[in-house]
Amino acid sequence: MIDINIKTDYDSLDYPSLKEVCQSCTKCELSQNRTHVVVGSGPVPCNLMVIGEGPGEQEDMKGLPFVGRSGQLLTKMLDSVGIDREKEAFIANIVKCRPPQNRNPLPSEIEACKPYLIRQIQLIKPKIIMLLGSPSLKTILEDQLTITRARGKWVTAKVSYMPELLYIIPTFHPSYLLRNASKEKGSPKWLAWNDMKEVKAALSFYDTEVLEQV
Repeated sequence: MIDINIKTDYDSLDYPSLKEVCQSCTKCELSQNRTHVVVGSGPVPCNLMVIGEGPGEQEDMKGLPFVGRSGQLLTKMLDSVGIDREKEAFIANIVKCRPPQNRNPLPSEIEACKPYLIRQIQLIKPKIIMLLGSPSLKTILEDQLTITRARGKWVTAKVSYMPELLYIIPTFHPSYLLRNASKEKGSPKWLAWNDMKEVKAALSFYDTEVLEQV
């Protein structure tokens, strides 16, 4: 698993300063063709952090994460379990600039952005992290399992910013769900919705024994 407690070159920065540094970053080739750096959006600090893989075309144009079709689906899924995206979730990606043709980020691009992501987590101080898709799973949990096998399974980590354990759950990326539209029991959409319900339960009962039984 990624070491969330590790010191980075940005340890002295608060969130506005970190965002400013990200917006002028040229550490990898993705910086050459971007329109905007998409750092993230949501309240800081925030109990729930949602991490995807990288900005798409709409995100690159607007400078905000998950504002295209995938983002609209994500918002609907959060709403369906009673999570207000604007007030109760901080949403980001493992890389802050759009990969060409929306391909998966390259390992070198992920490594370049990783210190930003670690410092983001330290500043946002989430109690729950929801990982969307395989690249996010492999970056945060450093797990070689497929998202199909890993989704819905809770992982915990000790973090320096709070005494409680951080809870992490992978699930399907909304773009995958758009390609698999069935809502039948056992379908990817049905499974992802149930993952969302578990996240809501975890947020509601984080400090109780209920979370231990999720």
